Amino acid sequence: MSPVRSLVNTFTATVMRRRIAAMERYMLHPADAQQEQLIDLLSTAQDTVWGKQYDYKTIKDSDTFKQRIPVQEYDGLKPWIERTMAGEQNVLWPERIEWFAKSSGTTSDKSKFIPVSPASLEYCHFKGGRDAMTVYCNHYPDTKLFTGKALVLGGSHKLNHLDSGSRYGDVSAVMLQNMPFFADIFRTPDRSIALMDEWESKIEMMAKATINEPVTQIIGVPSWTLVLIKKIFEITGKTDLREVWPGLELFAHGGVSFTPYRKQYQQIIPHSDMHYLETYNASEGFFALQDEPGRDDLLLLLDNGVYYEFMPLEEAVKEYPKTLGVDEVQQGGIYALIISTNAGLWRYLLGDTVRVTSLQPFRIQIAGRVKHYINAFGEEVMVDNTDRALANACAETGAQVNEYTACPAFTGDGQGYHEWLVEFDKAPQDLEAFTESVDRHLQQLNSDYEAKRYKDMVLQRLRLRAVPTGTFYNWLRSKGKLGGQHKVPRLCNERTYLEEILGVN
Repeated sequence: MSPVRSLVNTFTATVMRRRIAAMERYMLHPADAQQEQLIDLLSTAQDTVWGKQYDYKTIKDSDTFKQRIPVQEYDGLKPWIERTMAGEQNVLWPERIEWFAKSSGTTSDKSKFIPVSPASLEYCHFKGGRDAMTVYCNHYPDTKLFTGKALVLGGSHKLNHLDSGSRYGDVSAVMLQNMPFFADIFRTPDRSIALMDEWESKIEMMAKATINEPVTQIIGVPSWTLVLIKKIFEITGKTDLREVWPGLELFAHGGVSFTPYRKQYQQIIPHSDMHYLETYNASEGFFALQDEPGRDDLLLLLDNGVYYEFMPLEEAVKEYPKTLGVDEVQQGGIYALIISTNAGLWRYLLGDTVRVTSLQPFRIQIAGRVKHYINAFGEEVMVDNTDRALANACAETGAQVNEYTACPAFTGDGQGYHEWLVEFDKAPQDLEAFTESVDRHLQQLNSDYEAKRYKDMVLQRLRLRAVPTGTFYNWLRSKGKLGGQHKVPRLCNERTYLEEILGVN
């Protein structure tokens, strides 16, 4: 290690840790921090077109805000966003909006374009990333993280054809394009590779460009990062990632649950001093991070330009749903997340559901998507249920899973079962025993599923089909959704995804 890099590492880690005191303040006083965020957002946006329409100048508390502004999905804000994309400014937010995070999601082929303001870049996305490094450095004061480089596995960006002054791309690419020039010293690969559109060529070039770099941390989605690692092993002939990057100490991951992938990462990085840090960084903002090693929940970031509301799931069908603040929710409750942000998203139904695990500090677990669950028979199975059941079955049988999806199937007599497609990295010796294990653990994790499974009266045991290696990859490729933020939909009440996936083989 060079003396310069050692000095930079010590200085950077020290600076990062100084943020801890501010984070501890909102950990102790969540409601006060959120009230400050709301008032600041309203004051800043009061002279925008949107702010004038809803008379933001006269809104002084959260109750008035909720009464005056409707909860809305993307389609409700779409006309306002399209005006901004066409070049009109001061519509939803007073700063000039030049960037949009493209998010196709997993519910349709239709793309969403999320405005990314300078404030949201600096005080939400980048601040969240710095906070992740803050908690890491605080827990590991002897870290050598900044002696090397971060391998960032992101997306791409293109010019927006509506207005020559605005561009769009995956949120990771938008962040990469707006990082200060000196940040390139601490990251790899070169931007020309990192921002490539064609995913398969990009993986090949990323692998070749990074194998000789001093990588100390990886930032990416677990599933796509595995694709890159396998390519690196193919090129180098190695089976331990530390043999490629001896200084590797951290994988900061997000986008999908790490639970199904944990065992695979432990095998390809079989070292007790390898650390993992989960983040919740979406196109709309950087919302939460794992603030303590070993915990399976995330600290909600309450001073990053986002005001959060929590909608009980039973309110989702109502025209005027009731929402709760951080001081009104119940520990253990599952809620749909609603956000108002410093990019001009107002009372926006994000689409994610979260379970509140702690009130002070305010911590959550990502439970799934509002539209991604199975409730065809009253079983209310969420993604975190299936992730954990699958992980437990893998632990019992020695299997390893790459991807999966599940949906209901009906027998025609008012009964049915859940049909699963699973792509294994390491198949179980006995698929029947594996299926039985998944079903048993799902009953243990979800009392509604267990009740419906009683003596097969409503639900029969789930049926699981192993599909060939590459099946989900080929399906994503057929949809034009390789890499970046794209991911396989885990659960659905309809059979559309399952039938499409089966159709690619």
